[in-house]
Parts: sequence; structure tokens; C-alpha cells
Amino acid sequence: MANITFITQGNIPVTVHGESGSVMALAVENNVAGIDGDCGGVCSCATCHVHVAKEQFSLVGEASEIEKDMLELDDDADEYSRLCCQIDITPELDGLVLTVAG
Repeated sequence: MANITFITQGNIPVTVHGESGSVMALAVENNVAGIDGDCGGVCSCATCHVHVAKEQFSLVGEASEIEKDMLELDDDADEYSRLCCQIDITPELDGLVLTVAG
């Protein structure tokens, strides 16, 4: 199980608990504000864009080329951006903090 905290655009921390699936699906199931997942998790919309803290980025790893292409369309993207539909929940993610992109 992993406890993952989302910092919403209103700077409100929301901690959710998951065992499997994508981080995006977990956020949508728990009504995390700002994570919409409009494409259903197929990396084609960027409505699940999050910023990963630099010190935790190794936990989620680099984005794929397709994901990087999608992030290039978002003005708020930076080197620590990920689409959380592309991050699978694993026990190693326990304690992960993600900031919902504006």
C-alpha cells in the first residue's frame, strides 16, 4: 500500500491510499481537485499533470517520449512534471508528494 499526498491548487494537502492501478485513477476515485483524467489514463489530455518534488523524482522515474510530447503542450510543465496516469502505484511510492499543476 502507498500513501500519496496531493497538494491541490488551493494549497490543500489531500492524502489518499492505494494498492494498485495508476496514481491518476486513485486521485479521480478520491475526488482530488485538479486531477480530471479526461482521457481515462491513455496519456492524451494532460488533465492529470502533477509536479514531483526534485528529491522524490527518482521514485517515479522519467516520462516516456509520448508523455513528454503531451507535457510540451502544457505551459506549466517543467523538468519535474509527470502525468500521473502514467505512474503506477507501488509500495515504493509510499510518502510521495505531488503538486497538482495549475
